[in-house]
Amino acid sequence: MKIVFFGTPDFTLPILNNILKSDHEIIAIVTAPDKERGRGRNISSTPVKKFAIEHNILCLQPESLKDDSFVDQLKKLEADLFVVVAFRILPRAVYNLPPKGTFNLHGSILPKYRGAAPIQWALINGDKETGVTTFFLEDKVDTGKMIFSEKIDIEPEDNFEILHDKLSLLGAEVVMKTIAAINNDSVQLQQQDDSLATPAPKITKEICQLDFNRDAETLHNLVRGLSPFPGAYFISNEKHYKVYKTKIDTTFNLEVGEIKETKNEIFIGCLEGVLEILEIQPEGRKRMTTAEFLRGYSLTSS
Repeated sequence: MKIVFFGTPDFTLPILNNILKSDHEIIAIVTAPDKERGRGRNISSTPVKKFAIEHNILCLQPESLKDDSFVDQLKKLEADLFVVVAFRILPRAVYNLPPKGTFNLHGSILPKYRGAAPIQWALINGDKETGVTTFFLEDKVDTGKMIFSEKIDIEPEDNFEILHDKLSLLGAEVVMKTIAAINNDSVQLQQQDDSLATPAPKITKEICQLDFNRDAETLHNLVRGLSPFPGAYFISNEKHYKVYKTKIDTTFNLEVGEIKETKNEIFIGCLEGVLEILEIQPEGRKRMTTAEFLRGYSLTSS
């Protein structure tokens, strides 16, 4: 089949590689426009665009997905199938174009965690398993009829980065399974149960702040779900500190927000339990272990 792929981040790269090695043809890639990034305002391209250039694949970067000229470009390609992974919401005029339809890979077991940040919220909520789901697009986000889903265990040491990479590899397998089923006309669709749906909204700065009036386990899971990006943080003596790794301590009893430092350790009291900080980043400095941090800094001195 002739496929147009829609995607942006590095999550998609194992999937693109699998399709490229298959009997199917990626005739075009659609990704986000280039942007200025960083202090130098250098122009930066998406990982998907870099993949397209490396493999001499046509790359489209529309500002608007509803633009008539963009829709006309897609029509002229005469693709059989559109595959969408970690991309913007497609208008009906786009996703209805290919005769074999348009399917999306989502980073959860739908209908759980519909929305922009399913991997993060599975960790933040302390789930023991998650997975990926493929489904045909419909007007309402993440509600289409499901094709395949595959589960994976969430390990205690998993954070966003680790789980993201695991789901990317799992997703690459499920996408190929989905393409094969569509090509063979053997798809058996399953309707989502809307009554079981849960949201996975975009991560905001407010969500990232550690509130020690919550229990230690909740905060530990929040750190896992936001590490390494965008990173959970707390404020001490009017300074921001990002936290990348923690564990729950059972040896100390501290008041809410009380900080205890040893030579190599930092403990902070929570509403229930105590959180030990293992990796931290002061404002304007690099990420470091707590032992490295304590060689030159302290949270207990102003």
